[in-house]
Amino acid sequence: MASCNTFPEGKPLFLVIYATVVAGIVFATLFILSTVYFPASDANPLSFLHFSSSATPPSLPDIDFTRLRKGNGSFDSEANRNATANIPPPTAKPRNMFTRDIWDVPVGTKMPELKSFRLTKEMLEHWAKENVIIVTFGNYAYMDFILTWVRHLTDLNVYNLLVGAMDTKILEALYWKGIPVFDMGSNMDTMDAGWGSPKFHKMGREKVFLINALLPFGYEVLMCDTDMVWLKNPLPYLARFPEADVLTSSDQVIPTVTDDSLEVWQQVTGAYNVGIFHWRPTDPAKKLAKEWIDLLVADDEIWDQNGFNDLLHKVLGPPVEGESGLVYAFDGTLKLGILPASIFCSGHTFFVQAMHQQLRLEPYAVHTTFQYAGIDGKRHRLREAMLFYDQQAYYDSPGGFLTFKPNIPKSLLLDGPHTVESHFSLVNYQVMPPLWCRLDRMWFGHPGIMIGTMTRQPFICPMDHVFEVNMMLKELPEAEFGPRIDFREYSFLQNPLVLKEVKESLLEVQLCDDRSAKCQIANETTRRGVLRFPKHSTQQMFIQVFSLYKDVKVLQFSSMEDVFQGFTDEAREEKFRKRVKRYVGLWCCVEHRDRGHIYYDMYWDEKPGWKPEPPQTREDDRPPW
Repeated sequence: MASCNTFPEGKPLFLVIYATVVAGIVFATLFILSTVYFPASDANPLSFLHFSSSATPPSLPDIDFTRLRKGNGSFDSEANRNATANIPPPTAKPRNMFTRDIWDVPVGTKMPELKSFRLTKEMLEHWAKENVIIVTFGNYAYMDFILTWVRHLTDLNVYNLLVGAMDTKILEALYWKGIPVFDMGSNMDTMDAGWGSPKFHKMGREKVFLINALLPFGYEVLMCDTDMVWLKNPLPYLARFPEADVLTSSDQVIPTVTDDSLEVWQQVTGAYNVGIFHWRPTDPAKKLAKEWIDLLVADDEIWDQNGFNDLLHKVLGPPVEGESGLVYAFDGTLKLGILPASIFCSGHTFFVQAMHQQLRLEPYAVHTTFQYAGIDGKRHRLREAMLFYDQQAYYDSPGGFLTFKPNIPKSLLLDGPHTVESHFSLVNYQVMPPLWCRLDRMWFGHPGIMIGTMTRQPFICPMDHVFEVNMMLKELPEAEFGPRIDFREYSFLQNPLVLKEVKESLLEVQLCDDRSAKCQIANETTRRGVLRFPKHSTQQMFIQVFSLYKDVKVLQFSSMEDVFQGFTDEAREEKFRKRVKRYVGLWCCVEHRDRGHIYYDMYWDEKPGWKPEPPQTREDDRPPW
């Protein structure tokens, strides 16, 4: 097993990173720390939206969300009055928000009045299919997630969907994009609501208000968070359980079934997750929704998901007669089913365990839970799985891309027991994704992987297990930290959304021994798309050689080991080091320790005697920068 303190042939890890940076400088930006890199763009990430308009549609009966939030029980009568409103049929079929297809961009220049976007019976009648409506909601911070969510459904030929807008900015943006949207009247700001924050809890409560508003209309509601995507049409699966009042996803990480049956409810220990759940408009379901919102209104400290779980566990059992897998819950009359986590996947069963692959099942959905680095970590996980839809500029950067072929010794990957020491030896050897890990990361102490799960060792772990993706994307002052270092996910060049001309504009860079007479840079080698390049090259050599290939889209190095001598500009090197020190996170956690986490250190190999150990004191408990 390789030592934790040395790099192969005694070469420090940071020289490998330096080499990647210098090659990227020639491409007009720094490209490091990743299988693929790209230059920063000052463009608005939503600049592809078309800000045109259509004529104002007629005013329609609406749901008053302000009255619903008072928690005074008025939503039943209010919603039922709207549900039974006598709406005269239109005399014409203009191409407005109710008659045009999804993704049909409005024409004209005028934005309809805000009241036109209230949730109405007509809106639901138009978009529901076979009495089912699929709903998500969010603020402008999740705009690209919502577009991805809609795109996956429409690619599956599922169009019975609606999106609730929590601020006017996203309402307008979705309207101009051709997405069926309604105003929730939430008056939220447009920033990300970090997990556990007051805004996060407010978003959860808005979901409960929305369920109470929708059920009286008489439609089945498949409610989803925006940080999930659909991979297969779920409606036929849900229709297999017509007796169910509620079908919910869960945080279960240990499989209770090996096929596509519902989870065995007696064996489920994970929380029921409200990020994906299906409601039928039955009396028990309406009663649950009513008591749920009453519970949250009465106590601002209750998290919506905890309240949901507490109510369902008031009564749990006996099972519903038959082989359905349903169970009586809540008040003893509600029929509950728990969706299998192998195919209605969490962030753990999909990205870490790959449970669906091991059981040879087709997943219906993946919800980006069990992850780190906030919204940036969620987005990057979906990108790694090639499930996120970015604007086209993301796939064709004017600065080009840099990639290399990793080569991990078998001894680090497979030999010996899976311990903290062997895990850090493996991770510290690698420069960037795909990252192999021996140990899982959680937020509590564990023996390496969760007992009973299907986690293989080693496994390709998500980037946010090791790197602080949110910090890598943060705008740090260039005067202090040097130029921004942009990156792409490890699967980028395999993504079918990357243009063929980008993938084919490739120069293969083969490293050779700089002491060998055969290691010559000659023009004729490039005609075959291959360039021989000497190891231990200087910064000037990188600039001299690769400035000749600035029109090439992809540089693919055979390796990054020993390729670069180091920076010649000491000030630039210091800024670079200061930046990348902040890029790595921590592993969690050693069992039975008050402080069981261990910080990754980008420059571990410069510290004699460094060992992967938890902080010994409170003063030691800080990142190594």
